[in-house]
Amino acid sequence: MSDITLRRVTLIDSMTWILVVEDDEDIADLVSHHLQNAGYGTDTLYSGEQVLASLREKLPDLLLLDLMLPGLNGLEICRAVRSDPGMAGLPIIILTAKGEETDRVVGLEVGADDYVTKPFSPKELVARVGAVLRRTKRTQVKTKDGLLRYRNIVIDEHAHNVTVDDQVINLAAKEFLLLIYLIKHSGRVISRDLLLTDVWGYQYTGGTRTVDVHVRRLREKIPSLQQAITTVKQFGYKLVASE
Repeated sequence: MSDITLRRVTLIDSMTWILVVEDDEDIADLVSHHLQNAGYGTDTLYSGEQVLASLREKLPDLLLLDLMLPGLNGLEICRAVRSDPGMAGLPIIILTAKGEETDRVVGLEVGADDYVTKPFSPKELVARVGAVLRRTKRTQVKTKDGLLRYRNIVIDEHAHNVTVDDQVINLAAKEFLLLIYLIKHSGRVISRDLLLTDVWGYQYTGGTRTVDVHVRRLREKIPSLQQAITTVKQFGYKLVASE
């Protein structure tokens, strides 16, 4: 078997399609089997070296990505996806044997939506896939011109582009997703725990400081948010409703 073999199982063209990238054939087969039983179509790659070419040929609905891969590792792939405007919005779940907190944080900080460690429960993995896909669909709501607007901020989610008064603002992947989430839930008080679950896609055991850091960065990069994002003491944040 070639490491770059792509195996496709697509029963219905319109079904949700997941690309599984895993160098252990037994694990890849197990994951694909359970995903197919849950109604998903799957493709499988066993090496990292052709993942980006495959994504550019056809973008899946979700990428399930092993961290330790021959050719190109999962972190490098994740960084490349998030830096490519045509792929930046692709949901990514990292699947790996590395379970240390630092490894989880690195994976999530480079743009992964969730992180599952081996050994894992196939049922839990399928549930996490469903949760990430639902969360992604919620954040795909567009205005009539396909752009998301808040006061002087205009966001093109597909192009991963943010402008303020027609000036481009460079945001990191999680800053971008956090801004979108706050805008779509403007006027609502949101807890730090909920932000971690819905934006980062996981229950962070090391505290909620990462949310505070990202909010601070948004306020620094977009001055109009300094007053618009209000801190709710000992709870979370609220983006005031647009006038």
